[in-house]
Amino acid sequence: MLIATGATAATLAVGAAAPEAPTADTATAVPAAAAAVCTLTKEMTEGPYYLDGQYVRSDISEDKTGFPLRLTLTVVDDDTCVPLSDALVEIWHCDALGEYSGFVGNNGHSEPDNGTFLRGGVLTNSSGVASITTVYPGWYRGRCVHIHIKVHTDVTLTSDGSFTGGQELHTGQLFFDETITARVGALSPYSANTVPRTTLAQDSIYDEGGAASGLLTLTALGSSPSAGYAGTLTLGVEQS
Repeated sequence: MLIATGATAATLAVGAAAPEAPTADTATAVPAAAAAVCTLTKEMTEGPYYLDGQYVRSDISEDKTGFPLRLTLTVVDDDTCVPLSDALVEIWHCDALGEYSGFVGNNGHSEPDNGTFLRGGVLTNSSGVASITTVYPGWYRGRCVHIHIKVHTDVTLTSDGSFTGGQELHTGQLFFDETITARVGALSPYSANTVPRTTLAQDSIYDEGGAASGLLTLTALGSSPSAGYAGTLTLGVEQS
């Protein structure tokens, strides 16, 4: 089983400086992941809020309020650590009030629902890097703050900006440092979410496995939580 050294992790992240996706500025703003792994990233439940046919786009935030989150996710073969190019990295998560597009109201809040906010994905570049801009997620009853993720290969891009077909290599979740989440949750608009927040330690899905279980390396983008965070992780996936 191969473990990426700090030098390997830095090499993978440097590839983000020239992504094929339309957000080159996002990638260059994100530091190298401090705890990248090339072991197999653990599979986790898809959950109840997945929707097919979402857009291929580098910014999924739409008009949702929240603190900026710039994700740099590197996809590698877990056996060889070789980056996977043209893999579609798809994510979806709830907004500051804990509501998912397509399912608004399930966390007790009323707001417009277009079925697409905070959903979408991008193809990895030649260095295996997917750069996605979104907002820091909120929470809903019974779960800690998290982002759902899938990795697909051999997808076909469609004329309406979505994708079809391909092979699903990985389904998992991304998790957030509890200290940072507590700071974020104390501020507006997150503080308007009155649903009790489940902590990382209390969560029924996260198994305290660190990066191999989807724990992001977070770096502040400014002096206050409202400036947002950069989140990095290397996903080790099986191709066969």
